[in-house]
Amino acid sequence: MKWWEALIGFAAVALTVCVCVSLGSVTIPFSDVVKSLSEMLQNHPADSAQANIIRSVRLPRVLCAALSGSALSLCGAAMQGLLQNPLADGSTLGVSAGASLGAACSIVLGLTLPGFPISGTVLLAMLFAFGSLAAILFLAFTLDRSLSTATIILIGVVFSMLVSSLLSLLIAFSGNKLRAISFWTMGSLAAASYENALLLLVTLILAGGVLISRSHVLNAFALGENKALHLGVAVRREKLVVMSCVSVLIGVCVSIGGGIAFVGLITPHIMRMLCGPNHRRLMPACLFGGAVFLMICDLLARTLVSPVELPIGVVTSLIGATGFVIIFVRTRKRRSV
Repeated sequence: MKWWEALIGFAAVALTVCVCVSLGSVTIPFSDVVKSLSEMLQNHPADSAQANIIRSVRLPRVLCAALSGSALSLCGAAMQGLLQNPLADGSTLGVSAGASLGAACSIVLGLTLPGFPISGTVLLAMLFAFGSLAAILFLAFTLDRSLSTATIILIGVVFSMLVSSLLSLLIAFSGNKLRAISFWTMGSLAAASYENALLLLVTLILAGGVLISRSHVLNAFALGENKALHLGVAVRREKLVVMSCVSVLIGVCVSIGGGIAFVGLITPHIMRMLCGPNHRRLMPACLFGGAVFLMICDLLARTLVSPVELPIGVVTSLIGATGFVIIFVRTRKRRSV
């Protein structure tokens, strides 16, 4: 990605952050938002109710939305390139379903640590995400020693169905935790905090950095596994690296925001239309595009039927499904011409 493209991306994200912080049940003038954020960067204390709303409520939520959107979009682009499947995203492997099951177990059991309320949820979500990946790869390796793409996708779909049934069973016996689990599985960033944002940022830098560094590998996979092997790519090892990084990102995102669908599916397609299929440009573009997309979806979830808040997963699914159908129809028309 060229420097001016990165600059445009940063500007789009910064502008979207300010707009999303400004709008809500209480509208705050855009100039006041910019002033409050600049004072915050200079460590000035909040001196008004508006400043407290911006710093304590809206900003951490918007930051978590931006970072989650970047992570999910990056995972989607990586999985689509790795599996050579336009319908792939972070949920294709069943990792997202496994992380959801782990987080739901944490909610039912009430696992927390002092000073970090969501630590139990994060821990179980990541453990279940890794456990899901390990189980899927073990089954795929048992059936096919080469870990072919078709085998991995098939095992992932079957595993997702199994985990979904276990999650439904858990919900049936959750008692008074039913509402919390049901709302959480549809996605929500209402409880977002600066600690969550920091965790997302660190995970995105580490795991996301590894994925971006594998852009040339994903370009090779786009030519097919056999050609990638002939180009000198260690196919099996690179698959494990990419899938492990995707599992980490998905586990953290699910533990913080719940089940947020379609971000990893639709955003890479939009970015691919804007900057082309080269993963060296596509992966960084997905960081910016995913952040803007999920921030806008979170804003709509907060404001469409205010004061009632919609689950963000519902908004992303509606927008993502509609957008994907439009892209699919246009692509088919171009191919038929």
